[in-house]
Amino acid sequence: MADEFKIEVHKRELSSKKSDMKNLRKEQKIPGIFYSFDSKDSVPLLIDQKTFIEASKSGAKIFNIAVGKEKRNVIFKSIQYHPVTDDILHVDLYGVDMNRVVSVKVTINLIGNAIGVANEGGVLVQSLNELEVECLPANIPDIIDVDITELSIGDVVKVADLKIADTAEIKTAQEQTIASVTHAMKEEETVTSDEEDEEFMDGEEESSSDDTSSKDDNVEDGEAKEG
Repeated sequence: MADEFKIEVHKRELSSKKSDMKNLRKEQKIPGIFYSFDSKDSVPLLIDQKTFIEASKSGAKIFNIAVGKEKRNVIFKSIQYHPVTDDILHVDLYGVDMNRVVSVKVTINLIGNAIGVANEGGVLVQSLNELEVECLPANIPDIIDVDITELSIGDVVKVADLKIADTAEIKTAQEQTIASVTHAMKEEETVTSDEEDEEFMDGEEESSSDDTSSKDDNVEDGEAKEG
């Protein structure tokens, strides 16, 4: 059963100015939006970064907030991170009815040491880090353990192989692979001239610079269109 944790939020004025959003983050405030299953209206809000960190470390899945004079149970529906710094840019809080099913993503935790890795020299590959499940808010799993001990080289564990409590239903496609053990890749020596190496490095740096600039532009554009 999911634990609950009380967090304090503050209403804020919507703004399309990039400078306003940046100033909020400099003040250790995280902008967000509250919306609910029973209303089309949304409420812009702020959460202190310290409060958010405490909530994240609490292990809770359900959070109690006050929206105006009304107290609500909410879940973190979406958290937006900066693509370069991993700073938290924005959060979406979704108001839930404790008697209505919700769809959430739960982290996968691989347990055990695969035979194919320990005894056969294979490499473990994790293809899926979380599962989408449907359940009542009080039954949201904290984590989903997947035992990989018996995996040999060539073996896979898929979503269809999992068994979880009857209080939740897995919605992720059954055929998706969670983890597998493969042969270790053989290293091959590639002989290149110094001139080719320099040309490759120059191209890589230019590409990296362009990608970073593009990501930052996209993030700022997203902030400007908020609300």
